[in-house]
Amino acid sequence: MKQRVITAVVALIIFIPLIVYGGLPLTIAALVLGLIAINEILIMKKMLLVSFEAIVSNLGLILMVLPDNWLNFLPDGLNRLFLFYILVVLVLLHTVVQKTRFSFDDAGVLTLAMLYIGTGFHYFVTARADGLTTLLYAMLIVWLTDSGAYMLGKRFGKHKLAPKVSPNKTWEGSIGGTVAATIILAIYLWFFPVGYSWVVMIGLTLILSIVGQFGDLVESALKRFYGVKDSGKILPGHGGILDRFDSMLLVMPMLHLLGIV
Repeated sequence: MKQRVITAVVALIIFIPLIVYGGLPLTIAALVLGLIAINEILIMKKMLLVSFEAIVSNLGLILMVLPDNWLNFLPDGLNRLFLFYILVVLVLLHTVVQKTRFSFDDAGVLTLAMLYIGTGFHYFVTARADGLTTLLYAMLIVWLTDSGAYMLGKRFGKHKLAPKVSPNKTWEGSIGGTVAATIILAIYLWFFPVGYSWVVMIGLTLILSIVGQFGDLVESALKRFYGVKDSGKILPGHGGILDRFDSMLLVMPMLHLLGIV
């Protein structure tokens, strides 16, 4: 517990100024976090971090995270999507060159990882560009849902939510976390309006809280598939970057899908 607290305090001391300042420092931080996260998946798959597929995956991650206006210099027809497609083709061609070592399944995992992690951190940066209150709104959804689900689940939890994926999660904790986050953020939105009208945003908060929990379950399923307890060890007592940002990786793109950013 002591180690968890120390890690959390140090992380907040570093992270909070970056969030408040935004701009280039936060973009660089998002790139670094994204690169660590995708390399956690490479390690889970027991792939060399200096291999061809790892280098292409890292390039794809960088491409996906970069703000849209950073790519304005590209000529017409050469957009982010096409560049990403070129990288995917390179990964697919690698299955031919290294057919005994690198399979189509491997290529699929890395393509999904680039999209999943890269898009999540891209909209993390986009949310901050929209405003500090917008980014805090999204982060509070994740933090409050997670904390509420843990505390209420520990106190009242009886019915397992997804025992084959995350045996400690319960329906009572899940519902309680979403209700708690929605109530507290209703107060936040009253003083710091984000997106649409107050009533509409309460409904969207409910949806985003549920989406965040799915993000947590997706990452739990990933770890269970590869037989690991944590995605990494970079955060003592907390695991890896994927462990800490799993919910946000789905919540942030959903902000865009719902038209909030």
